[in-house]
Amino acid sequence: MCGIAGFIGNRPVGEERIQKALGVMTNRGPDAQRSAYLSGGPGSDGLHVLLLHSRLSIIDLADRAHQPFSVGPCTIVFNGEIYNYVELRSELQRSGACFRTTSDTEVLLQAYLRHGPACTKLLEGMWSFAVWDSRSQELVLSRDRFGEKPLYYYLAPEGLYFASEVKALRALSGRLFQVNRNHVLRYLTLGYKSLYKLKETFFEEVCEVPSASTMRLDATLKGSIDNYWSPRVTRTPMTLEETIEGSRECLFESVRLRLRADVPLAFCLSGGVDSAALVSIAAKQFGAEVATFSMIESDERYNEYENVMSTIRDLDCKHTLISIPEDQEMNRLRALVSYHDAPVATATFYVHSLLSERIAQEGYRVAVSGTAADELYTGYYDHFLLHLNEMRHRSDYATYLSDWQRNILQFVRNPVLRDPDLYTNTPMFREHVFDNAAEMSGWLTPAAQRDFVGTFTEQHYCSSLLRNRMLNELMHEATPVILHEDDLNSMFYSVENRSPFLDSRLCDFMCSVPAEHLIMNGYGKYILRESVKGVLNEQVRLTRQKWGFNASVSSLIDLKSPAVRDDVLNPNNAIFEWIRYDKVAPLFDLDDMPNHYSKFVFGVINAHLFLQQNQ
Repeated sequence: MCGIAGFIGNRPVGEERIQKALGVMTNRGPDAQRSAYLSGGPGSDGLHVLLLHSRLSIIDLADRAHQPFSVGPCTIVFNGEIYNYVELRSELQRSGACFRTTSDTEVLLQAYLRHGPACTKLLEGMWSFAVWDSRSQELVLSRDRFGEKPLYYYLAPEGLYFASEVKALRALSGRLFQVNRNHVLRYLTLGYKSLYKLKETFFEEVCEVPSASTMRLDATLKGSIDNYWSPRVTRTPMTLEETIEGSRECLFESVRLRLRADVPLAFCLSGGVDSAALVSIAAKQFGAEVATFSMIESDERYNEYENVMSTIRDLDCKHTLISIPEDQEMNRLRALVSYHDAPVATATFYVHSLLSERIAQEGYRVAVSGTAADELYTGYYDHFLLHLNEMRHRSDYATYLSDWQRNILQFVRNPVLRDPDLYTNTPMFREHVFDNAAEMSGWLTPAAQRDFVGTFTEQHYCSSLLRNRMLNELMHEATPVILHEDDLNSMFYSVENRSPFLDSRLCDFMCSVPAEHLIMNGYGKYILRESVKGVLNEQVRLTRQKWGFNASVSSLIDLKSPAVRDDVLNPNNAIFEWIRYDKVAPLFDLDDMPNHYSKFVFGVINAHLFLQQNQ
């Protein structure tokens, strides 16, 4: 896990800018920092190719694995982990490759030497990398299938700059980027699920290399971006027993690969099935010495203490319970917004930053989390309704309906999602994706009014409403935001984040599972629950209620504090050119704030801090 940056263009980058870029990447890589010109450089004419790297050492801690790393005609800077590097290394050795390190970086570069950009199809892992190939005089940039590792770029008149973070891009290019007003307004009115529906960032000039894509630039800066993978739904006949066994095999193998590290690992543990399954597999199946870190929220809507303790007692593992401190002066949030170069997406990720901080304080460099289980296995309440719609013509439909009514309906707070016929009557109902967007859009000032909802469409993957919804959440809505926030929260404290559910083999398998197996006996994520039967403790495995890793804004920030009010509720703040002051100010006086108002207030505070820092 590291930070990378670089440049390809027609004039060299000054040493001062290089050092500044390395400096702002220190959090991503505190162990070693290097840069190298692969072509050109100060005092040279022609093409200039510069690579920078800031290293957080996880595999092969020796200096020999530092980057930029060269083998023959190719040089790489790489951020991430290739989990199957041991197996891939053996294959490459059989074809004649020689290795001088035990790092996954060298394995990746040797795979590139033999297969070119198509090497990505061999990799299981998370990555963003840049390879300068002197054979073809070509710069190759690539991101992993799910976009776990970030990679931004800026095309300037003199060439193309790229970096793991916007701040490094800014430092290396020497540019101040303009805030993308429309993206901020989408965030405020539509919420976090809108942030990756379009190919935009919070800055006008900054782009992101898409997930599962490879970008190639030649010496004339002519380039292309090619997608090398996309999830594909197949309808494979299989029994329930075959489904459970296939899921179990893929998931356990994914965890096994992601336990590879030359430093200690920690596990983020909530009260839900997802994270508890991972830590239980690691401890019981593979004998890993596990340490867990859990947030304990006093708000009963989000309190998972009993389930968390059930897993801890079952595993008898080292554990740390963390309470959420109230930040009267918003110092933590201000620092996070500055590091993220963006508003923090939701209160969930503010809370996650507390986990990352404590994990780092306890000496851990890798954290494992349960991201994407909901999207792969059916974890949301609307999935039940989509599933009922898909089962409607089956002879046992009444059983599915009865199971939902008896076991799930009691937990569903959103009145719209309490109608079992929702998707039968309105197949394209999607208002819940941007919940309360109509009200929030009405709170924009006249000058900021836009029809944001109308600009979004759902990506088409297959004819199944349920599968299509799940894959949109996985690739365009929920998961990309989680990955972005988790990466930055972890890197702020020099911790690597790993997500075993984001495994290509597991994803491909779950996309082939017959829909009737996904939800059974009133259980969402039924296949996951059955896959870990006998491994995960029964209290958590059989829990039906979904809390969500969340917190109310009032539990994080004292909205009655004079300092907070003076900071945020100043009518002259830039945010109130876009959002109506008369709608925001009264919310700070509410003692019991509805959930959608809490989310909105958190968003306003974040957007205010972001604009304040980028004026």
